[in-house]
Amino acid sequence: MKRQFVFVSLISMFFLKTVTAQKSRSFHSSNYTTALGIKLFPEPDGGAGAVTFKHFINKGAAVEALGYFWQRGGRLTGLYEFHWDIEGARGLKWFVGPGVHVAFYNDKNYKYDDRRLGGSYTTAGIDGIIGLDYKFNKIPLNLSVDWQPSFEFGSERYNGFGGQFAGVAARYTF
Repeated sequence: MKRQFVFVSLISMFFLKTVTAQKSRSFHSSNYTTALGIKLFPEPDGGAGAVTFKHFINKGAAVEALGYFWQRGGRLTGLYEFHWDIEGARGLKWFVGPGVHVAFYNDKNYKYDDRRLGGSYTTAGIDGIIGLDYKFNKIPLNLSVDWQPSFEFGSERYNGFGGQFAGVAARYTF
């Protein structure tokens, strides 16, 4: 898991270094159109993360793609988010929206109640998201905090409601 996080972090930093050669259009603004970064969230078996890409299709709506990874699997998520300004707080918005995901689990080395579960599973599901999004005015940085509950349509252990996907994201804005 640590190797995956380091690998994704290095790729992200290389990409950000390349794009920072040109000054971001959102540098002196509290708004942005596109952002790329990482999201960290707690996971029962240790920390986990995601690569996040967010793009506004109009002033009040954005699409976000997330590639999650953690010790026992990964997840690809697509979200459609509705954003609203918070009056009196320039650059701060709240958002809510629906989404879908496909998840890949590997329980090969996972123990539950002192028994080895084993096996690999693929599930699909629906998501919701609610959170706060802040764009700094003088730098091309966006921070967000959110909760992303989901419902998986799988078999075995991976089905039903899941509320563990809550996290903090930091993104470079374009």
